[in-house]
Amino acid sequence: MKDTQLSKQPGFWSKMPLWQKILIGMVLGAITGSIMGPNAEVLKPLGTLFLNAIRMLIVPLVFCSLVVGITSMQDTRKMGRIGVKSIVLYLGTTAVAITIGLGLGFIFTPGAGLDMTAPVVAEAAKEAPTLVETLLNMIPTNPINSLAAGNILQIIVFALGLGIALTLSGEIAKPAIAVFESLAEAMYTLTGLVMKLAPYGVFGLMAWVAGTYGLEILLPLIKVITVVYIGCIIHVVVFYSGLISVVGRLNPLNYLKGIVSPAAVAFTTTSSAGTLPVSIKAAQEELGVSKGISSFVLPMGATINMDGTALYQGVCALFIAQAFGIELEMSDYIVIIATATLASIGTAGVPGTGIIMLSLVLTTVGLPIEGLAIIAGIDRILDMARTTVNVCGDLMVSTLVAKSENELDQEIYSALPTANQINT
Repeated sequence: MKDTQLSKQPGFWSKMPLWQKILIGMVLGAITGSIMGPNAEVLKPLGTLFLNAIRMLIVPLVFCSLVVGITSMQDTRKMGRIGVKSIVLYLGTTAVAITIGLGLGFIFTPGAGLDMTAPVVAEAAKEAPTLVETLLNMIPTNPINSLAAGNILQIIVFALGLGIALTLSGEIAKPAIAVFESLAEAMYTLTGLVMKLAPYGVFGLMAWVAGTYGLEILLPLIKVITVVYIGCIIHVVVFYSGLISVVGRLNPLNYLKGIVSPAAVAFTTTSSAGTLPVSIKAAQEELGVSKGISSFVLPMGATINMDGTALYQGVCALFIAQAFGIELEMSDYIVIIATATLASIGTAGVPGTGIIMLSLVLTTVGLPIEGLAIIAGIDRILDMARTTVNVCGDLMVSTLVAKSENELDQEIYSALPTANQINT
């Protein structure tokens, strides 16, 4: 009788919210990978297919969303005001994140007792650009090349300039604005179609990660992994939720529910930029952020908001210092905080950039660059946590900015996400 009743409920999987499908994919992927071991490599193409589809969306979605977001504001003073609010929040939370990382590293001393007296052989780290170089490189000499190369920071600058120019041009620019609005809507629709692949892509990625990075690799460094994950949880659940509650005067539980889908995608893809389509969708449909705010604030956050990466740098810098028996002065802690905060500007939101930023921090305070070789073995595991924090921070800032500009739909924010909202 029960089987007959279940058979009368067609489309059970299709009616399930997307975030539940993604979580199921993650769990099944982890179980499958742990059973298959290195053979789980055969499932990686499922994840690669999903990642390629997401990457396909990034450039046109960011460009069209930014142009539409700017032109929809009409008021250039408002745009400047929103930009300042976003940047202050992004950089401020980044400074707090690395402070948390340093504090946890100091308390738990993850590198104590390793006694790495002899330098280990490390692969040459890519040289991180200076702040001045980053600022100069923001202006694209050829916007077409920037679009083709996927240089997100240059694309943002060009989209900002074009959006401002279209707004100032008045009536004559309305046909062009209408084209970008149509393209943006088409990209949102395409995003919904691509997200139907998410549970299967997440399954393939998690199976590959679980099969490739087994406990035999994680055990020697389990302490630093634990500290980073504890820090990430504190930053999201305590700090972000606290800002939502105290500054935004909003229920933090609704924020935490609204970020589940993008957090799950970020955890498995390890790409803030790659998660951007999902973040924009969640901000608008689950948190009630207006299209104008979400289309402007979130792409900016994918580039300059690196809270998780900063927290990871704080823990790893202390881990390396402790492993090599080097004591840091208070001035060194200040330099690490300042360097990591400023270095977050213009760092691409793609997998692996945390190592580049960490090399900059280590060089600045005189820690052995060879320490990167120790971290590199578990970087993928750490990248999953730090990217999740980066994305959650983007959504937190967009929510607070929208609230301050009276562009937060309180009914959507206060309502529980429905299957129709999430599973589109």
